[in-house]
Amino acid sequence: MRHDDWFNVTRLSIAAAAALTATLLDTPRAQAPQQQQQQQQNPPGPIVYPGLVDGRGKAFFFFNDGGQRGGGRGGVQVMTLSTTAWTDGGVIPIKHSQAGRDVSPALAWTDPPQTATGFVLLVHDLDAVNQDGATSPLHWLVWNIPATARSLPEGITHGGELPDGMRQISQSGPYYRGPAAPASGPPHHYAWELYAIEGPIDVPAVGAAPAATRTAVWTAMAGKIRAKATLVGTFKRN
Repeated sequence: MRHDDWFNVTRLSIAAAAALTATLLDTPRAQAPQQQQQQQQNPPGPIVYPGLVDGRGKAFFFFNDGGQRGGGRGGVQVMTLSTTAWTDGGVIPIKHSQAGRDVSPALAWTDPPQTATGFVLLVHDLDAVNQDGATSPLHWLVWNIPATARSLPEGITHGGELPDGMRQISQSGPYYRGPAAPASGPPHHYAWELYAIEGPIDVPAVGAAPAATRTAVWTAMAGKIRAKATLVGTFKRN
């Protein structure tokens, strides 16, 4: 399958996933006991809904907020996320990879909801799965991005908590970790997902394993997501 065809199928898969998410998470409040049972079966966090796959037949990961979509304040808006480093669906420059200088790219976004109190950024590999078989490799997770922010500069410094209050981790530490798909295989597709949230996320960046911190942030986001934007880039080593 050509890249353009795969990308279009992937877009459709994401749309299908979003549609099913809306159906699953917009259950009327009159069914609260059923919601509670569903939440026990599917706790907040990154999950896979059976039957939803991308263009290569691999399961799609996306966010489950425990049946509290929008916290009763309506649906999740769509934002736009972009970078000057590549076009959506294009090749990520080597300097932003582990094969280069491992520099985080400059990002910008538009159309956040007025009620947002902050942003969360997730960067993960859509073409790989961790040993747990349920989560994708974490290249970057940034939370407590200020509500007034509309961009992130290139080259965010290392550290669990930055001067403006932002916190960050990756699978290997409190910093951005770039793509690293091997040269022996096809390019991997990396998703950059920005969430606008309403409410605090009081999760420290250090003191626990990155996987545990990721789960804690995801759990804290439940019921607080107001908007989302996605940017995709591809990469493989030369």
